[in-house]
Amino acid sequence: MTQPDQLLAEARALFPGGVNSPVRAYKAVGGEPPLIERGHGATIWDTAGNRYLDLVGAYGPLVVGHARSEVVAAVARAAEAGGPYGLTSPGEVRLGQLIRARMPAVERLRFVSSGTEAAMSALRVARAATGRELIVKFDGGYHGHADSLLVEAGSGAATLSLPGSAGIGRAGEATLVARYNDLDSVERLLAGRRGQVAALIVEPVAANMGVVVPEPDFLTGLRQLCTAHGALLIFDEVITGFRVAPGGAQELYGVRPDLTVLGKIIGGGFPVGAYGGRADLMDLVAPSGPVYQAGTLSGHPVVMAAGAATLELLDRDAYARLDGLGARLGAGLEELGWAVGRCGSLLTPFAAARPPRDFAEAKQADLAAYARLFNALRAGGVLPPPSQFEAWFLSTAHGEADVDRVLEVASGDGAGSRPQPAPARPVERRSDDRG
Repeated sequence: MTQPDQLLAEARALFPGGVNSPVRAYKAVGGEPPLIERGHGATIWDTAGNRYLDLVGAYGPLVVGHARSEVVAAVARAAEAGGPYGLTSPGEVRLGQLIRARMPAVERLRFVSSGTEAAMSALRVARAATGRELIVKFDGGYHGHADSLLVEAGSGAATLSLPGSAGIGRAGEATLVARYNDLDSVERLLAGRRGQVAALIVEPVAANMGVVVPEPDFLTGLRQLCTAHGALLIFDEVITGFRVAPGGAQELYGVRPDLTVLGKIIGGGFPVGAYGGRADLMDLVAPSGPVYQAGTLSGHPVVMAAGAATLELLDRDAYARLDGLGARLGAGLEELGWAVGRCGSLLTPFAAARPPRDFAEAKQADLAAYARLFNALRAGGVLPPPSQFEAWFLSTAHGEADVDRVLEVASGDGAGSRPQPAPARPVERRSDDRG
């Protein structure tokens, strides 16, 4: 048995399915998953010595690539200083200031250790502020694995064809599900439960059903509907925050949410989350107010240092370059017959007649064609996400030559990677009310 085979066998004896997050098991694309041992820039290496161009980027946080020297140096300094301390440190203040300067809607914030914690805590604040119980989310939206948010979730749950999760009990009964890019479905839910909805939570650019971009006026319409019905608007920018623009999707689309959920990039690759927003809402959080939330490792000095170093590398020129790389890759994939959903350096190719506008359409894409593309790319030394329902991520460590290499491998005549999409089937537009 080779070393990688032995390690995989040992992992399966230790972890459910051999992994610590389901999508890593490669169930949707087949084959044995690689065991990655190091990365640098845009490249990663597995334990068998194979080298790959990385299009996963830890699902978003490595926007400046692996082992960027400035980030490594900041982490080393923080680690050498000791900690965590169980007390506030200067690094928390510095990163908080950087976030607020780029995202003015975040007047106050609280660091936590994961996006799941951040989304869960934001909903708690919303319920306390409004005195209401119900929330609205979108079919295919993924906001972490808190019970009430796993109803009709995207990301790994969609990859495994799970409608939600076992074990959530009655928590999901407080969750109403609308259709992304369909304002009518949202209005029906809010009107049908008038005065009962505390908040609407949305990925402003859906990135957990594959990348699905908002249609014109969709986000503006959500802002107007929430204001009219007294519900809080929560943007889950765990993926889009500081990825699609300096101030995230809320800057890109010009919409100001009441609360924002952050993660990924603000930790520079380390575990982190944050929630923040209007000062009056965040002042409800203990010890200022009655909403209790705590975390022993929140604001960890090493994580704060990595996040601050990452944000400081992201100027407007960096975003322009990332968008250019995304446009080059998206256009090239479209020339090969793929329907591409893209926002900046986030993109997903679909074997379909057009990019999807919601989760129902995303699920109509040819999943087998995506699996063929994945395996052709992997065989050619390129590693994209092993699921149709995840985003591809570019970083500042990628260059035009890397993009051209992806396209060259994807166009290989013997790879069987070109899609043959059937015409899009009509999708009934309706509202799913699971309250």
